[in-house]
Amino acid sequence: MKWFADLSALHPVAFSVLILAAVAVAGLALGHIKIRGIQLGVAGVLFAGIVFGHFHLTLTPETLGFVRDFGLILFVYTIGIQVGPGFLTSLRRQGLPLNSLAVGIVLCGAALTVACAWLLHIDMAAAVGIFAGATTNTPALGAVQEALKQLPAIDPVRASLPALGYAVAYPFGIIGIILSMVLIRMLLRIDPAAEAKAFATEQETGTEPLLRMNVRVCNRNLNGLRLHEIPGKDTLGVVVSRVKYLGEDEVSVANAETVLHEGDLLLAVGTGRNLHEFCLIVGQESREDLMETPGPVAFERFVVTRKEILGKTIRELELTQRYGVTVTRVLRSEVAMTAVPNLTLQFGDALRVVGKAADIARVGPVLGNSVKELNRTSFIAMFIGIGLGVLLGIHPFALPGLPMPVRLGLAGGPLLVAIVLSRLGRIGTLLWYMPLNANLALRELGITLFLACAGLKAGEHFFAILFSGQGPLWMACGAIITLVPLLLGAFVGRFLLKENFINLCGLLSGSMTDPPALAFANAINNSDAPSVAYATVYPLTMLLRILVAQLIVVCCVR
Repeated sequence: MKWFADLSALHPVAFSVLILAAVAVAGLALGHIKIRGIQLGVAGVLFAGIVFGHFHLTLTPETLGFVRDFGLILFVYTIGIQVGPGFLTSLRRQGLPLNSLAVGIVLCGAALTVACAWLLHIDMAAAVGIFAGATTNTPALGAVQEALKQLPAIDPVRASLPALGYAVAYPFGIIGIILSMVLIRMLLRIDPAAEAKAFATEQETGTEPLLRMNVRVCNRNLNGLRLHEIPGKDTLGVVVSRVKYLGEDEVSVANAETVLHEGDLLLAVGTGRNLHEFCLIVGQESREDLMETPGPVAFERFVVTRKEILGKTIRELELTQRYGVTVTRVLRSEVAMTAVPNLTLQFGDALRVVGKAADIARVGPVLGNSVKELNRTSFIAMFIGIGLGVLLGIHPFALPGLPMPVRLGLAGGPLLVAIVLSRLGRIGTLLWYMPLNANLALRELGITLFLACAGLKAGEHFFAILFSGQGPLWMACGAIITLVPLLLGAFVGRFLLKENFINLCGLLSGSMTDPPALAFANAINNSDAPSVAYATVYPLTMLLRILVAQLIVVCCVR
């Protein structure tokens, strides 16, 4: 093994890369092993790093610190970019009850952490690591390690305790979240199939899909008027895409300037309720379907990728005046909307355009419709966002009653900035959009690097603590911190707030920010519906866990 020792001395960069690669390969392979349907996933990298660290196969402290922090930044930034656009929407829909429960779960876990440390005489630096591991929240661990750096004259041995506590508590953290769902289902005798049916009915209430209606013009007062002059048309959000004039056999493209005549047949798009009101104004519904009527009318879907038109409304594009086509609907984040004139376009919107084939072909370049642009990541915008996040993270915030200022840290700062920037979407020529495949790849890379370095740092003392008198005690505390808040939150949600089991499963997974638990929740309910509640509580829970972990360090670590 002399060559290996020489490699470390003569080629330190190559040695560091080889160690990181070996830890990642071993850890990811370990994470793919399933035991009764449960697997560690990327968390396996942490345990592989612990083994390597135990045998002193590690990096220099400087390299270890840089790679760990950069990995953490990549991880939380990509999370923020993904959840940001839907953050406010999820809060408006069902945010208050679900986020209230999630906040209660977080605070209950924090209170149990402090209580266990005080009653059982556990070092608070280790306890806050147990808190992060028991709640499977890796950014909280990063926040804890950042906060410890700010403490004066912190002992290096104590500084490594959070990672040890995290590693000891993490395994049951994953199992405990899944166990809580199983226990709730058994204790309350819940039938997932019945809950799924009730959930679907609840989701359909108050939401209307887009429909088509063929409407015959019978209102004589509309004779000679143009489409855009129909009273209340824009308010109803109804779009007319085709028209069959009285006495003609073929259908034509309809636009805002189309002149109406009594007896004409229109194809309108909108919600059921709005189409009914539109029909009352115009005339009566017809059984003749213009979608099946021959004529020089085609339709195509184009994706908005041209930066010059971002932020403009459909009216400002003047597609009807310039090309004689009509935009009937817009698909944004899998949600279909009628193409009302004042709708502002965003990057990635899919527009359904109706018109003559030759005219439609000219619209594509105007909107962009570039798959290449849709799959391109703007690294300039990404690094600007990361830089702003780091600046926000290191900025001290003085809170009344605390002995020292609180910082969002390298976990909270980039996350918060990413949520805000992705919600804005665009500032000037900078576009804060990241393709999903690139987002997932960078996120996986970031968390792998972070966990590998966290494991390498903790490995030196891990087994000594695990097999000492404190190891089993830490695991027991972690189990309490995991299970008690989840079970309390589930019972409160079920009996006081009357939440559906699907929402509860998403809530429990999101309150622990745990993707493996979400996968189990989807499986146990045979549906992806728990993801809605998960996304609703995830951003607030992530930020709160980071802040609470830091507050425990600032207030309790001495």
